[in-house]
Formats: sequence, structure tokens, C-alpha cells
Amino acid sequence: MNSKINKPIALAGLFLVISGISYYAFNQLVPIKTTKTETKVTVTPSPAKKQSGVLTFSGPKTEICPINGELFTKEEKDIWSKRRPLTVIIENHADARPQSGLQNADIVYEAVSEGGITRFMAVFYCNIVKGSPNKYDVGPVRSARTYFLDLASEYGDYPLYTHVGGANCSAAVPGGPCTTNAKALAIEQIQGYGWNNKGTWGDLSQFSLSYKVCRREPDRTGKPVDTEHSMYCSTTELWNIAESRGLTNQTIINKTNWDKSYRSWSFKQKDQANSSPSPAVISFNFWSGYQDYLVSWKYDQTANSYVRQNGGQPHIDFNTGEVLTTKNVVIQYVKEKRSVDIHGHNLYEMIGQGSGLVFQNGTKIDITWAKANRTGRTIFKDKAGQEIKFVPGQVWVEILPTATAINYEG
Repeated sequence: MNSKINKPIALAGLFLVISGISYYAFNQLVPIKTTKTETKVTVTPSPAKKQSGVLTFSGPKTEICPINGELFTKEEKDIWSKRRPLTVIIENHADARPQSGLQNADIVYEAVSEGGITRFMAVFYCNIVKGSPNKYDVGPVRSARTYFLDLASEYGDYPLYTHVGGANCSAAVPGGPCTTNAKALAIEQIQGYGWNNKGTWGDLSQFSLSYKVCRREPDRTGKPVDTEHSMYCSTTELWNIAESRGLTNQTIINKTNWDKSYRSWSFKQKDQANSSPSPAVISFNFWSGYQDYLVSWKYDQTANSYVRQNGGQPHIDFNTGEVLTTKNVVIQYVKEKRSVDIHGHNLYEMIGQGSGLVFQNGTKIDITWAKANRTGRTIFKDKAGQEIKFVPGQVWVEILPTATAINYEG
């Protein structure tokens, strides 16, 4: 046979062999989890259930978490004290549920993204060190919004901010003028804050990360979903990326700790159930007519916590198969501007002051809030002007348009 023909055939054969080996290795080393045990969820909590991948820590709980006020072991503190807080944007579209990782967050913020659909910013630091049965343990991850940037800025000089792209200067027609409202330009703001600079690169956009850090799992929950609802990331790998960029507990470039100017909330409230709780259930809707995003929190007196429903259904964390609960629910009323451009972007005034409510220990407290500037901490106070003392544990902050009605039962 002609040697000129043999050479291409040989190369093609070699390519097929290498491709086959690569495909086999990829599927063996990085399997996509589709087992029945992972897709099954349960509404009934089962604290005694053992899950592989979740760590247990023994020893006295003597170390206070600066983010949620909860007590942890020294071994757990040794892990988190080498890092800085990690914020992750997680979507709440009906097709994105059940989400992964919300129960392991220390703080969760919720606000409308656009069109009445809400989105979360989860803050991970202390509670996440126990790990998860899933390697890609947070998601689905979605795009950046400006108001979440204001909140992320409270968690250190250069916070870790995880997202998939975001609102930017896009045009209605290729090559045409920018059609995004200037105040909604999240990507441009990230650049302006220095979060993309060498030595301070805390921006963790999925577009700059490898498959090892974030990947798409369209069949993760047992029901196929559209591409935009399928991005999951590994918190461990996100922190590894941050370390490689010089962002550990220190900002290596200027040799300062992330928490040099961090203002912790007060967590001096006793974890003590009210013998006569009121109200027993609170519920609200971010936008009227969007029942999929109707939220209710039901007080569980036995556990002294609030149990979440979303769209009329128990809100499940996919990693645990259990219903989301929290120790503190904050209602933060803010000024809202809807659909400020043709892309439907919303704006929320997170800097300034306003009113709100706190629910803890089965009681309701009328509050005010204030945030002096982007990097300043949002401080909540009661009507007497005393700073709110939270119950140690997770805090869930619901960011609602001013004058949104809250419904009470019991």
C-alpha cells in the first residue's frame, strides 16, 4: 500500500486509541453522580443518618465562628482560619431545585434577580468545613448582580465571589451601543473594585475556572434541566484557586488579614425557645403573582428553628435530603427599581438605611438597618437603638421591596 496513504491511516488509528483511553480514564476518574441514592430526597430530617464524605469532629466546642457565632471544635477552626469567606451566587428558579449547599452556609441572602425569580448569595466559612457527600457541593451557580456585590464586600478586603458571568455592558444589536443600565453593570464593577487584579483576584467567575472546580451536571437531581440550571462548583477547589492567587486568610500582596476591618454581628442571644411563640408561621411573596417564589418560615418549637417552604413545598437541600432550617430570619426592606433596562435588571439600594423585622426564638422584633458604604457592614438595631443579638447559627436575610406585606399565622 502507498506509504502516503498509510501515514494518515496510522495517525487516525492512533487518535482513536488515545481518544478511547482518555474517555475511559475520564469516566473512571471523574464520574458524574447519577445514583439513585443521590437523587432521592426526604422531607423528614434524619440526623442519625451517616453520609460518606461528611466529616465528624470530636472534642469540646470552644471556638466561636466570627460569621455565625456558633461554637466549633479547635480542629474545625484550624481549617477555616487558613481561608477567607467564600460567597456563591445560587439560583432559585423552580427548575434549579433542590439546590446544593444552602444548609452548610453561615449566612444566606435572598433577593429577586429579575422577573420575580429570586436568587441567593450564600456565605461559606465555618459550617462548611464538615464537607458534603458530593464533591461539587454548591449550586446551581448563576450570574452576578450589583446588589450582591455590595453584600459580598462586607466579608473582607477582597472577598471570594463565585458566579457564572453576570450583568455587563451588552448591546441589543452586535456592535451597537450598551443597553445595560450603568448601575447594573456587575462585571464592570468587579473590575473596578480590583477583584480581577494580580494579587487580589478574588473574583471566581466560572469562565476563568477549570472543569476540576466547576462543571455542568444536567441530570444531577434526577430530572434533566436546561444548561443554565446545571452549573455546580466544589468549595474545596474554589478555596484552592484562591490560595493559588495569593488569597488565604491573608491577602498576601499586602500582608493583611481578610478580617482586619471585618465587623462581626452580635451573637449573644440565648438559643432558647419561647414557651408561647408568636407568630408560628410567616409568609411573603417577593412579587405578586409569582407563587413559585412564595416563601414561608414555620417555627419549630422543639428544635427552636425556622423551617423553610418555597413555592408551597418543603425547601430541600440536595446534599442532605433534608429541609432547610435557620435560627434567624431577617426581613430587610429596601428600595427597589424594577426592570431598569431592556434586559430586565433590577436594582436594590443596599447602601443607606431602612426598616425590617427579625424572627428568632419564636418572637418577632421590629428593627432598623443601616449600611454606610459598599464595604461597610449592614447593622441591625431594635427600636430602642440597641444592636440586634442573633441566636448563634445560620442567619437568613430576606431582601424585600419596601412595604412588602408579611402574613402571619398563629
